[in-house]
Amino acid sequence: GVEVSVATRKMRLVAFSLAVVGARGLVPAKTAGSVRAGVEVSVATLEPEVSSSPRAAAAAASPAEEVVLAECPLTAWGETIPDIVAAQKEARASPAAPFLYELAAPAATAEEQEAWLVANAETVSARMSSHGAVVFKGWELVKTPEGFRRAYEALGLSPCLDPLHAVSARPTVASGVYEAVNKESRANFFIGMHNEFVGTRSPRAAMFVCFKAADEGGEFLLADGRKVFRDVDADLLAELYSRRIRYSVMELPFFNWIDTLGPLRSPVESLVRGLAAAAVNAKVDFDVSLQWLQDGSAYDDDKTLQARAPVQPPVLRHPATNLPTWFCNVHSHSSLLRAKRADVYGAERFESGASRINKSDMYFGDDMPLTPQQLDHLDKVTADNIVYLKMAPGDAVLLDNYQTMHGRNVFKGKRKHAVTWFE
Repeated sequence: GVEVSVATRKMRLVAFSLAVVGARGLVPAKTAGSVRAGVEVSVATLEPEVSSSPRAAAAAASPAEEVVLAECPLTAWGETIPDIVAAQKEARASPAAPFLYELAAPAATAEEQEAWLVANAETVSARMSSHGAVVFKGWELVKTPEGFRRAYEALGLSPCLDPLHAVSARPTVASGVYEAVNKESRANFFIGMHNEFVGTRSPRAAMFVCFKAADEGGEFLLADGRKVFRDVDADLLAELYSRRIRYSVMELPFFNWIDTLGPLRSPVESLVRGLAAAAVNAKVDFDVSLQWLQDGSAYDDDKTLQARAPVQPPVLRHPATNLPTWFCNVHSHSSLLRAKRADVYGAERFESGASRINKSDMYFGDDMPLTPQQLDHLDKVTADNIVYLKMAPGDAVLLDNYQTMHGRNVFKGKRKHAVTWFE
């Protein structure tokens, strides 16, 4: 029942790991085919370590401490790429980087697994950087929220606030552990591929975990941003990079009454727009501009004010490698692509007014829309690079948020997945 500090626990785990597990390196990876043709996944097979050591009673009985979350860091865009087409040609001429590193549990007990993570934290971090993500398979340690927390603490990861924090509150399953999109009302909503960022903030890494798999579907989706950057049409890439992009982050579809005001319509539109802009910008920590949608909302015919985030590039330099990687959420944010998926999976169901407000779309930086042909191309390139990962309790994914996109397939039944973001 004695509460043990994180630092003390780590010191004990280091000693335990050296004595029992040992600071073993990872066995060289082998390549296995993924569920999508053309996407290769590296699989690490670790030598199992058998130990009769029981889980420490103090660790099992220790009450969960409140996690102190740092501010989600600002996005590190890197230097401007002077010739984006030349950079793409160079990437295409280079050998493709490996994607995904699968890590089987190195020992049977949660305590031994935690100790192994402490001893091999640098190696795991290196695999995340080289492969974009590390897939933990069959780890007893991560079957509970508390064990999941112990796992990321053993790796030395520093949790941060959800980037959505400035906009809305995401539900949590434990301190510092956010609920993924598990609501049954959103089960038929295919979550498109995206890097996690809002406005000007992006976590450096993320760790997703499965506490209960859906009865059907619900796969966690991954895609390599480095590969998407290589595959995008060169002319479209050049146009996107030169014109930049921007997202709409909110829709306010409440203003049909303004059209009934006759000669007062124009001044009231200006007044409402100004008041709404002041209210929205007071809530978020990035500059938002509001404009009236000329063709109504993407979801209905209501007169709608749309909030748009700052202009940004669709490609950035990775903060560690300086290599270009696709960092563009068109697959998840485009209203046209979402509408096409709704034709397949069914229309999105709204449970609250907030779910109607939190709508997104993507535009060129000059606020002009992409053509349907351009969106179809980006949709195909992204879809061709998706890996569908069926997770089960004991599975987790540690990913580099700057070079690995994620999403979620539609599902049936109860699904309980969660995530923690890191600086």
